[in-house]
Amino acid sequence: MVQKSTKAEMGTADEPSTWQSFVFPGVAVPAGSAVRVGFDQPVSAVSYGTPSGMAHHTLESPASRVSLGTQAATGATEVAAAARPWESVGAPTLVSWFPPSRSPVMVTLPASGTAIAPATTIYLTFSKPVHDVLGAAHPQLSPSTPGRWHETNSHTLAFTPSGFGAALGTQLRVQLPQPVAVIASGNGLRTTSAVEWTVPTGSTLRLQQLLAQAGYLPLEWHPSGAPVSPTPSAEAQAAVTAPDGSFSWRYPNTPHQLQAMWSAGQANAITRGAVMKFENTHDITVDGLAGPTVWRLLLGNAIDGQGKNDSGYTYVYVHRAVPETLTLWHDGQTILTTPANTGISGVETELGTFEVFEHIPEGTMSGTNPDGSHYEDPGIKWISYFNKGDAIHNFDRSSFGTPQSLGCVELPLAAAAQVWPYTPIGTLVTIET
Repeated sequence: MVQKSTKAEMGTADEPSTWQSFVFPGVAVPAGSAVRVGFDQPVSAVSYGTPSGMAHHTLESPASRVSLGTQAATGATEVAAAARPWESVGAPTLVSWFPPSRSPVMVTLPASGTAIAPATTIYLTFSKPVHDVLGAAHPQLSPSTPGRWHETNSHTLAFTPSGFGAALGTQLRVQLPQPVAVIASGNGLRTTSAVEWTVPTGSTLRLQQLLAQAGYLPLEWHPSGAPVSPTPSAEAQAAVTAPDGSFSWRYPNTPHQLQAMWSAGQANAITRGAVMKFENTHDITVDGLAGPTVWRLLLGNAIDGQGKNDSGYTYVYVHRAVPETLTLWHDGQTILTTPANTGISGVETELGTFEVFEHIPEGTMSGTNPDGSHYEDPGIKWISYFNKGDAIHNFDRSSFGTPQSLGCVELPLAAAAQVWPYTPIGTLVTIET
């Protein structure tokens, strides 16, 4: 057990005491025994737990030793105390305890294997002095995280993140220069040289807020309180715990099909398409998933006000009912409605909403005809691929407005040329009856 002794510099009856903490190392807590914290002066109240959840206890009578009850074989907690029951407790001190072991034992706070916020400080406390266990080397973090290691006392090494902290949506791994014993399942000990924490991905709600602020959604976001402070730590925290606010449609005549897809805080096609467009704009591999790189760029843009979408918002919807049509909507205006051809019986153009994933001015399209023969058509112009191999593109036909394609949405040349600049990667295409 590592005991914390808190030395009181007693003040007057009207003046709160000042508490100073120091460590007594090397005492083990046998399995099943209570963890006791010792103070060099009697205390009347203690608080202990995590920084976000300290439980307060007023003692029946002042005591210099306080039981924290039976705990896990190894552990750590923050402890704060007050000399008099009417005083507020002082600054908390980290307390750690260990089972009997011939090898150095390490306890982490927060506990390894749990979820942590990007800016969470990680404490590694050892049953022996840090230098005796690790030598002069510091642990290594992966993925690399800005911040610094420092010793809070002779037995505890802490890493305090800086900037945006640990990357969202990652497993943060601390690799030790020397193996140590840590608690395993069943309260036994195992030897390891690495421990991990989960850094959750940012919330869908905050992702939508940031995309709206940057102009990638057909909605605007209005915070209900003060805007998030434009600092890395504040933005990283807001990514995990989104601030309150509301969304409104940016354009008064937004198509009802688009409105029906939206749900604040829930994954949906509008959000996925916006992420794809953001990825493509920033030369990131396009997958529609808000990974660590997307979040880092979004948070950075929120701070410096850069990276806003200046190409507006486009939506395309296609009616399969004869006469078949394609409608192009952009920034609150219907740009055009044109006759179109969709898939013939057996290879109908699939109903649903899909994101454009490839956007090329000209290419060769190939595949298999209904009779099993192969086709290869070079020189197809103004291609926007969606839903696997389907695409909006030009194709020379004698007429338009009826099912004639093998699943694509075919347009006359002039219409295809007009539509193509409006349908970059991430644009939503709805096929409906």
